[in-house]
Amino acid sequence: MSWIYWAGLYDSKFEAYCAVMWVEGDKRIYGNQPPKEIELYRTNRGKFGVRFR
Repeated sequence: MSWIYWAGLYDSKFEAYCAVMWVEGDKRIYGNQPPKEIELYRTNRGKFGVRFR
């Protein structure tokens, strides 16, 4: 199963973590099957992102 990348990059880890909480709580994004893994990642330029599968 491949990663789905959230459509935004954030300046701080806290902002990305808030996006993770929103993804976990919003059934409109993932339908009936919640994501098995949600992960924060850091880009080479220092921004933070969210991906899930």
